[in-house]
Amino acid sequence: MTDEEYINFIQPYDDARQMLLTRLDVLNHTLYGDSTSHPIHYIQSRIKTKNSMEEKIVKKEKAPSVENAKDYLQDIAGVRVICYFVDDIYNLVKKMKNQSDLIIIRESDYIAQPKSNGYRSYHMIIGMPVYCLDGMEYFPVEIQFRTISMDFWASMEHRLVYKKKCDNEESLREELKTYAEMLVEIEKQFEQHNEVGRIKLKNA
Repeated sequence: MTDEEYINFIQPYDDARQMLLTRLDVLNHTLYGDSTSHPIHYIQSRIKTKNSMEEKIVKKEKAPSVENAKDYLQDIAGVRVICYFVDDIYNLVKKMKNQSDLIIIRESDYIAQPKSNGYRSYHMIIGMPVYCLDGMEYFPVEIQFRTISMDFWASMEHRLVYKKKCDNEESLREELKTYAEMLVEIEKQFEQHNEVGRIKLKNA
């Protein structure tokens, strides 16, 4: 794909990303009805680069074209939402599902069922409606919901294992899995003091 094709292609995905960020911002200051109790610590977002898109399409054994990007990639637009508590994540997910104009394309709960290496997060692919002059079309946006401790662990694992191959990789993975289990226990201790998320939305 040419640079011009890439720029034109990603525009509606970027629009979808921006609209999702706005919805998350609204939920952040309205979810608990209390201006001092926000579920979101911070948000990161990105659009895949041209090279990253092409590499992923080639890994799927497809030609790196705009058409194949649209057909085979659902993470062109990505948003990572870092929350304080696990309850905050599930409350936000529940509210997102209640928005009737959104489509839940896929979801994976790696909090209830962590990956074998200890990774925890809640993943969703959401179809966002994007309106233009000739109608409306849904564009996928990938969301990863994590707590602060989940994001800390995932960032360290990415830096130590994924980005850097080492001789003791297997033992390092086992060590990181132990750290993940330790963080779960620490998180539970903090959650004992999280009355907002548990009480206000338990019947939502």
